[in-house]
Amino acid sequence: MTEGFAVDLGGTKTAAARILAGRIEDRLQAPTDGQAGFRAQIESMAALLDRLGYRSGTRLGVAVAGRVDAAGRWQAVNAGTLKGIAGEPLLDRLRDRFGTEIMLRNDAAAATLAEARLGAGRGAGRFGYLTVSTGVGGGVVLGGRLLASRDGLAGHVGFVSSPFSDDPCGSGRRGTVESVAAGRAIALAAGTEDARAAFAAATPRAAAAIDRSAGAIARLCADLQAIFGLDRIAIGGSVGLAQGYLPRVLDHLSGEPPLFRVELVPAELGQDSALLGALLPEGPTE
Repeated sequence: MTEGFAVDLGGTKTAAARILAGRIEDRLQAPTDGQAGFRAQIESMAALLDRLGYRSGTRLGVAVAGRVDAAGRWQAVNAGTLKGIAGEPLLDRLRDRFGTEIMLRNDAAAATLAEARLGAGRGAGRFGYLTVSTGVGGGVVLGGRLLASRDGLAGHVGFVSSPFSDDPCGSGRRGTVESVAAGRAIALAAGTEDARAAFAAATPRAAAAIDRSAGAIARLCADLQAIFGLDRIAIGGSVGLAQGYLPRVLDHLSGEPPLFRVELVPAELGQDSALLGALLPEGPTE
């Protein structure tokens, strides 16, 4: 069973939880300071954990936005998020600060594992997860094992090319899925403060921005189906789970040839998926 404490440090919020028997017993969160340096981000995690009663040496899972390589070094991939993070030895510093029993992974990878084993991916041998939120991320689980790479880039599906955009992306590429489908891209195209406001606005401009995002995600789902032959893809994140968004994605996906129409479902674990997944083992549990 998943037991211990977990932290999920994302681009807009940092959450921490005490987990018992695979369930979140207590949870706290605070805004993420995207300008903060490496040590300050660790201290923000520590402050939340301290309020939850964490004691050094207790099992701890940490999920972070950005790229985490096999050595536990942390690198922000999107230049607009976590500007103070540039190849930092996160795993080593977490062990220095909290003890040795630490699990560390990318936040979307953690959410993918949780959904695969505890949520919308149960029963699917070949499962994909997409989070559409401030950015676009995800992961793939094949035969119970999370697809990973030594450089930590595997699963950053938001940085693949999209025919819906030629705009610059925080990754340094142009015309990516994230540059058109993420919450920031929706808000920019809709002329609103954020994606939430775009969904609330009853304007043709906002509707077009949301629909273009959904079209890009549908195309990404078809591409993932072509590459991995998935049984199911779950869509999560604040944009992905916004009212009316998934039906738009499904409508666009219906325009693809039948071979590429993978089953799409809403993610089941909501904002807690990365916290739960931070404590899960990498490989199959059976």
